Amino acid sequence: MIAGLFPGQGSHTRDARERVALVVPGLLSECEALVGEDPFARAGESTRFAQPAIFCASVAGWEAHGADVRPVALAGHSLGELSALVAAGALDRRAGLRLAVRRGELMDAACSGREEGMLALLGATDEQVSRIARSHGLALANENAPGQVVLAGPTARLRAAAAQAREEHTRAITLDVAGAFHSPAMAPAVEPFRAELDAVEWDTPAIPVISGTSARPFRDVRAELAEAIVAPVRWRAVMLALAALGADTFVDFGPGEVLARLVKRNLSDARVLDLAAAGAADGATTPDEDAGAAADAREVSGVA
Repeated sequence: MIAGLFPGQGSHTRDARERVALVVPGLLSECEALVGEDPFARAGESTRFAQPAIFCASVAGWEAHGADVRPVALAGHSLGELSALVAAGALDRRAGLRLAVRRGELMDAACSGREEGMLALLGATDEQVSRIARSHGLALANENAPGQVVLAGPTARLRAAAAQAREEHTRAITLDVAGAFHSPAMAPAVEPFRAELDAVEWDTPAIPVISGTSARPFRDVRAELAEAIVAPVRWRAVMLALAALGADTFVDFGPGEVLARLVKRNLSDARVLDLAAAGAADGATTPDEDAGAAADAREVSGVA
């Protein structure tokens, strides 16, 4: 059985805008109107632009290929939860776009004037991660896969944590983000975003959507999406929950391969279906398992 995945910030690709313009041109026009300019042109500059751009690209991916599969469940990494809920029919894509735009604005504002960021630790044990985080007063932001976690907090503390990790022969990668996402630093964004969520009409999802914070199907969408801004993304637990529902094949509907690359890191026997390259009937493929720093950085970059 198949599960659908929707990525967060850091999955942007050069051809993302082209895909949106081709598949959902009306959504692109509305996105540009809400943002005030083309967010794709500045997606690498700020979460304010990246979030609506990635949301649109993920919705385009679903519109292009969603009918080719019958997923048993869906899940989104951080921002990707909005795309997943749109795909599941819990809200329409225009409402989802408005939420993505506002979420990006609020999180960008929460970052303003703060010297904070995120640090990926690769190959560390859970005990080591907890110890380093406690030692430097950092928050656990993402649990992406066994041996792949992300910490968030002030940049000076992150530098000290990275130095300690390297002394302990653990790889540490500073992520190219402007804030400490999924940590208490994002608290100013929670209540304003909750108000935006309360203004939306929600329907029961036609397909179960697994929450990134609880690793179970959404129960209270408004509350869980608001809390997710300051809560860690438990992607490792999400993947296990999807497998428990019977999923053994996964489709990444977003731009890039951020989540596709994480599939086998979490579920060694799972398959990744590349609909764009192979077509729904051609079977499964496995993304390039490049273990270099560039590939690792891509895999841990879906953080907001």
